[in-house]
Amino acid sequence: MQNRGLIKFFAIIFALVCVYQLSFTFVANSIVSDAKAFAKGDTAKELRYLDSIGKEKVYLGHTYKEVTNNQINKGLDLEGGLNVILQISVKDVLKQLANDSKNPAFNKALADAKANQQGNQDYIDAFFEAANAANVKLAAADVFGNRNLDEVIKFDMTNKQVEPIIKQKVQESVESAFKVLRERIDKFGVTQPNIQLLGNSGRILVELPGAKDIDRIKKLLQSTAQLEFWETYKIEEIGQYLMSVEEALKKTEVAVKEAPAKTNSIDSLLTDKADTTAAAKNSPFLGKMLAPGQQGSPFVGVFATKDTAAINAYFKRDDIKALLPANLTNVKFAWGKTNEKTPDQTELYALKGTRDNVAPLSGGVIVDATDTFDQLGKPAVSMQMNGNGSRKWEQITGAVSQQGNAIAIVLDNIVYSAPGVSKGAITGGRSEISGNFTIEETKDLANILRAGKLPAAAEIVQSEVVGPSLGQEAIDNGMISFVIGFALVLLWMVVYYGKTGFYANLALLVNILFIFGTLASFGAVLTLPGIAGIVLTIGMAVDANVIIFERAKEELDSGKTVQEATDYAFTWKGAMSSIIDANVTTAITAIILLVFGTGPIQGFATTLLIGIFTSVITAVFITRMFLDWSLSRNEKLAYSTSLTKTWFKNLNIDFLGKKKIAYAISGILVALSIFSLVTKGLNQGVDFVGGRTYQVRFDKPVSAPEVTADLVAVFGSAEAKVYGNTNQLKITTKYKIEDEGEGVDKEVNQKLYEGLKKYLPADLTYEKFANLYEGKTVGILSSGKVTGTISKDIKTNSLWAVLGSLFVVFAYLMISFRRWQFGFSAVVAVAHDVIIVLGIFSFFYTILPFNMEIDQAFIAAILTVIGYSLNDTVIVFDRVREFLDYNSSPDFKGLVNKALNTTLSRTINTSATTLVVLVAIFIFGGETIRGFVFAILVGILVGTYSSLFIATPVMQDTIGEKEGRKMAEFKKED
Repeated sequence: MQNRGLIKFFAIIFALVCVYQLSFTFVANSIVSDAKAFAKGDTAKELRYLDSIGKEKVYLGHTYKEVTNNQINKGLDLEGGLNVILQISVKDVLKQLANDSKNPAFNKALADAKANQQGNQDYIDAFFEAANAANVKLAAADVFGNRNLDEVIKFDMTNKQVEPIIKQKVQESVESAFKVLRERIDKFGVTQPNIQLLGNSGRILVELPGAKDIDRIKKLLQSTAQLEFWETYKIEEIGQYLMSVEEALKKTEVAVKEAPAKTNSIDSLLTDKADTTAAAKNSPFLGKMLAPGQQGSPFVGVFATKDTAAINAYFKRDDIKALLPANLTNVKFAWGKTNEKTPDQTELYALKGTRDNVAPLSGGVIVDATDTFDQLGKPAVSMQMNGNGSRKWEQITGAVSQQGNAIAIVLDNIVYSAPGVSKGAITGGRSEISGNFTIEETKDLANILRAGKLPAAAEIVQSEVVGPSLGQEAIDNGMISFVIGFALVLLWMVVYYGKTGFYANLALLVNILFIFGTLASFGAVLTLPGIAGIVLTIGMAVDANVIIFERAKEELDSGKTVQEATDYAFTWKGAMSSIIDANVTTAITAIILLVFGTGPIQGFATTLLIGIFTSVITAVFITRMFLDWSLSRNEKLAYSTSLTKTWFKNLNIDFLGKKKIAYAISGILVALSIFSLVTKGLNQGVDFVGGRTYQVRFDKPVSAPEVTADLVAVFGSAEAKVYGNTNQLKITTKYKIEDEGEGVDKEVNQKLYEGLKKYLPADLTYEKFANLYEGKTVGILSSGKVTGTISKDIKTNSLWAVLGSLFVVFAYLMISFRRWQFGFSAVVAVAHDVIIVLGIFSFFYTILPFNMEIDQAFIAAILTVIGYSLNDTVIVFDRVREFLDYNSSPDFKGLVNKALNTTLSRTINTSATTLVVLVAIFIFGGETIRGFVFAILVGILVGTYSSLFIATPVMQDTIGEKEGRKMAEFKKED
């Protein structure tokens, strides 16, 4: 081997760098263990401990924060925590840019864009299409040519000229939201948060490893922090209108037959009559009022929380709006913040807007906010305004003091408090929000107000929640499968190849070091599919050594010495061309996974790509270095053992002679698969159809059909399936999946808790059921949410990923082998494999006792199967090309058969080692990854078969005997 000393030098340097990079992970884990021991299960105390040493130098001059930045980060499926994708409402941003335009064509285009948006299409592009279809002039004064944008948009601009300007403004709003969210998260105290913009889609990825209080965090992320200060109407100002609303509704709505005894009629708002209960009976509006507001109170009345949607709908009706008298045209109705003691009821407020029907003062004037306590010792938030805000605040408080009404402090359309002003105007611009707060709520609210408001609503379109207990189980399962798979591969290599197999194992150990060291260097995130990728890489890493060793055996059989056979095996004409072609095709599928996948799938693709690279390096250079060292010491080397030296020798199987039988078998399997796909379909996961999914564990076995029936009564539609053990269920529902707002997820979780309450321990509270904590064994262990919009994108991306990989591989093989038939036959074989895997998942998903959903992980498995099947096929094709180059036979059919026979040892060895590893992962890897591994397992079995009996026969048939003879003769003439 040329430059042996240089290669050895770089290998040692690379190994030392990997050890150095991995040392940060060991140090960080040791410090976290110390923190856990110090906190004794108190998560907040643990975080405070880690925060306190963040800037302390703890290792080789590096601070703890720098150490954590250099460690291998664990994904949520290993660490536990929260992963969400937030969609900034581009529609809201466009409305703001248009100054809340009332242009009917513009507003219709906004609505049509939402309805017509195609999978993977950005909302803004759908809006431009809808606007052009509706002949909306974007530069019009009542659209984007308003005073807010008149410096950049001129009236004579065409829509094409306006579009890039609006896109830029929207992107600026999204980037502003990104900065606001990052500041909120940084102040929240989660270790190693990850927040990133996802292209130009208006989506923001937020990963919070180790997060526990999920409801609180979702509220923190989704709150727009739209703080406003409104005057309230007094009861005597609003009472007559509410009476007219009551009378109008009696004509169109079903009356409430019996009002609660404590309910008074609206007359009590206008007079001093004491007993008017009868007037409230049989009334659609007043009958819902639990208690009226008394004279001097800032609210109109108290209503049941469940009735708020119906009352909102009343006030939005055109006929009800038409009843508003002139002095109430700018009224806005809003609900108060619910009290934890009485969460089933809330107050209704009537707010007084300006001439433009907006708040007299907004939260934009706030320059600082701190959590504090009010005069009664209750948690509150103190705010300081700027100069303009202070002057306006003085005017408003002065007016309220004279009028005797109140100031409603409204955050995101919820009235948090409505204090009166009894001592005249308030100067200095300092104000306070008090109400039914917990200490955590005031801390979060102060944090939100300091960070600033979001430019538009942020909706969680996809989320994944994993508990720390589940994460630890995943680590344990992953390590068990890793050790078992690795040990079996090491054992097989020694059994089959003897001493050379031992050297290959040493190279494999170096390969593992390189993989983990590279992951640490790149700051990659290790996920459970990532561990599967590493374990799979172990199986596939053997492939390069197998190709080299099998080629060396062939050269030994032809009479060469061990040194000559070894040297030739490591040449391009020996094994290198096959190794490069096989790994390039696998790398192509991994790159496509990396581009189109998200989260754990990208983790799988990352480790697979790194593994492919390091496997080739270690097989070609490190193994060669060990072999040369052995030969230099005159050790007796053999590429087989006494047990295996006669295996696969002198094979002469007529593979092509059996192609009709193979075509018939494959035709039947493909037909059955297509029939099952058409008639039964696939078990599509929420990734593709949208919905919510929960992994819930109970303290005893439960009946999935009974739980399903109970949840259907709660949600309307739901499904519960046994997930691993009988005390664990996977629950899916589409309930309120498209509803927006930070309180929706919590509402669904509460309904789930109520629906499952009879199956849970009596002392399990909602907080313990829904939130995450160390050692959790009962309740929600993980959950996910995918809205319809993002599920369309996932479907589209998955389709492009599969089709794109097939096209790129076809192009590569066509160029590499200089004939389209090679690329075509490889793609046919891959399509055959994919259809059969899909068919098996379609037919067996109701039969087999593990999860067989079609989701992003399944697509990753399919692409892995594509890469592996191509790997097998390319090895055979390379041997065919070699035989053509050396003109070993004018008989093209015989030449192809010979290629199949001479590569059979490699095919069986590589498939066997990979399958052994996969079986270990399937058995020990845990429930969450079992379906994913099963797809790869089936795919590799089918792929091995298709490379022998489909790809090569199709190649031979498409080239034809006549053309094949020409190819052989042409090479002979050369």
